[in-house]
Amino acid sequence: MLAQPYRLYIERTDATKNMARFYALAIEPTLFGTPCLTRRWGRIGTFGQAMVHHFDREEDAVRMFLDLLRTKRARGYRPKTYVGRGALA
Repeated sequence: MLAQPYRLYIERTDATKNMARFYALAIEPTLFGTPCLTRRWGRIGTFGQAMVHHFDREEDAVRMFLDLLRTKRARGYRPKTYVGRGALA
């Protein structure tokens, strides 16, 4: 069983290059209780592609989660910033 939930959604946008990408990571238990890291990526607004990694230990899944996060942050991915109504008023 996982000690805590691991979920992340980050985006990379650049209007000059017509770039609008997302990257999502989640660690969840399988039906057998082992950790599973799911990665999704693609253009914002689409489902994109997905890849699933199965692990015997939660520590290994978390290590890969953090390594992927570090790599994506270095490439310019950032958490989505929400601007609601009345934010500028």
